[in-house]
Amino acid sequence: MKRICSLIVASVMAISLIGNGSAAANSPEKEVQSIEKVKVAILQLGTGKTSLVNITLRDKTKVVGYVSEIRDSSFVVTDLKSAKDTTVSYPDVAQVKGNNLSTRTKIIITAAIIAGVAITLYIVRGAFCDGC
Repeated sequence: MKRICSLIVASVMAISLIGNGSAAANSPEKEVQSIEKVKVAILQLGTGKTSLVNITLRDKTKVVGYVSEIRDSSFVVTDLKSAKDTTVSYPDVAQVKGNNLSTRTKIIITAAIIAGVAITLYIVRGAFCDGC
């Protein structure tokens, strides 16, 4: 359970740093670092309909959908409803929010939930069953 919490906290912190780092990019070094963080975040999400993203651009516009293509200098976000493609350049991104968990993380979360239910049932059974 501690491991799951650690993974969740680390993910939230990483996503927060991506958003805050790009907004504070004043020097060329910080801007390059910001672009690299965005690239890494997009690469970690991967492509396909399960790679849902919510992108905030530097001009405060939002792009929502899934990552359908990753290129060297940009990536393509496809809207789920209209199937419209939007090409986003890495330097234009202010914040990336992704909704993609790895298979390993999903398995760990499922196992933790099952263990929690089993423990709860065991405790409840012991409380209501005197001689069972």
